Amino acid sequence: MGEEVAAFEAARAARLPVLLKGPTGCGKTRFVEHMAWRLKLPLVTVACHEDLSAGDLAGRWLLDGEGTRWMDGPLALAARHGALCYLDELMEARADTTVLLHPLADTRRALPLERHGELLRAHPDFQLVVSYNPGYQGLHRELKPSTRQRFVALGFDYPAPGAEAAIVAREGGVDGELAMRLVQLAVRTRRLRDEGLDEGASTRMLVHAALLHRAGLPVRAAAMRAIADPLSDDPQLAPSLRALVDASF
Repeated sequence: MGEEVAAFEAARAARLPVLLKGPTGCGKTRFVEHMAWRLKLPLVTVACHEDLSAGDLAGRWLLDGEGTRWMDGPLALAARHGALCYLDELMEARADTTVLLHPLADTRRALPLERHGELLRAHPDFQLVVSYNPGYQGLHRELKPSTRQRFVALGFDYPAPGAEAAIVAREGGVDGELAMRLVQLAVRTRRLRDEGLDEGASTRMLVHAALLHRAGLPVRAAAMRAIADPLSDDPQLAPSLRALVDASF
């Protein structure tokens, strides 16, 4: 992770926004949390979804007992007070959300709050970070070049088997041998992407399986519940995933 940390810190020093891209559960969110801690920045995290609009991020007028008042959205709060704002899985949000980021992500570093009649200049400590999963582009839409080229990009993938096993052992509280067997199972599921599986087992799923086992579930059952069953309901792929668990344990 050393190279990613150095690149993020360089982007931070240059006041450049950062784009994290990689598969689900490979550590993007944990990395952002680490960098916020490392840089001593408040962290504002937004889990993007299909109903998330630009107004949800920027802010809106609210009516209460004293009349109407403006309330900053999470993006405006972070920009105003100098926090790290992390938009997780940006491509899940509506298209107008992406456009809203453009003036914040270039040399202007400003957020137009049109409903409030304010051009919010970002605090010097403000840092914008977004993530997306390139594997889902075909299912949704692609990140436009006008957006992508405003960001410094850091590519993430699953760790090397030894490192991933160490993570599973530490986070899941299991021994190294079992952690490696879970990683080997994950590697087999990831090869099924060529057979129609959207994504193979993530590091997060392996930790879940380890935690279930530590809580008393037999390892085979834990792998079924945390890995095979959540990965796919496809009538052709699901039996293959369960067969991989049977072969591994």
